[in-house]
Amino acid sequence: MINVIIVDDEPLAQDVLETYIEKVPELNLVKKCSNAFEANEALKMHEIDLMFLDIQMPQLTGIDFLKTLVKPPLVIFTTAYSNYALEGFELNALDYLLKPISLERFMKAVNRATEHLELQRKETPAAATLEETGPDYIFVKADKKLVKVNFEDILYIEGLKDYVIIRLENNRVITLQTMKSLEDKLPLGTFRRIHRSYIVNINKINAIVGNMVEVMEKGQAKHLPVGKNYRDELLDMINKNRL
Repeated sequence: MINVIIVDDEPLAQDVLETYIEKVPELNLVKKCSNAFEANEALKMHEIDLMFLDIQMPQLTGIDFLKTLVKPPLVIFTTAYSNYALEGFELNALDYLLKPISLERFMKAVNRATEHLELQRKETPAAATLEETGPDYIFVKADKKLVKVNFEDILYIEGLKDYVIIRLENNRVITLQTMKSLEDKLPLGTFRRIHRSYIVNINKINAIVGNMVEVMEKGQAKHLPVGKNYRDELLDMINKNRL
């Protein structure tokens, strides 16, 4: 069985999805939620595999709610507005259904979810462990497209007002977002905030000189400042790996 919740502030939209769900034997509707806060409680109380999530909701949108979840279930967005599709897929949503939702389109999305869950359940323990560590890349919006950035290629990240510059070995990617939002998506064991304007890839550090971190950028030494609020945490981590 696939445990499902519906998150939508429109009773009619809830009823349509509930009717469709009842037609699929392997789907088990656990709860209908009218807002993100009800959904959050449902996720805490039940093992949910799939969430039909409306985007336009009062107080907290579906997109903003999904961003708050550390380990979300599979998500199928439902909305009357097509302009949210790019952001929805950027958040790794499985599918994006435009209202009014037809039964045929609903079934197509459910079949994708079923296949995805079956693959997860057939994974070996080693593969499951790899999955839990998360992917080794991130997609960011830049130049009106989604750009894939491999973590291992990142030297450091520089904040510049509302923009973030991701410095790579031989390139750079500029994206419109905050340092905090990007920091939350990076693996903590590999990346460390060293300044309010800098995040560094620990694996790329050549040396620590005073209050500066040295990395090699295009064959030349680049020195990044270490803020006093971040210095102790950085040194603690370095000392644990020092001979």
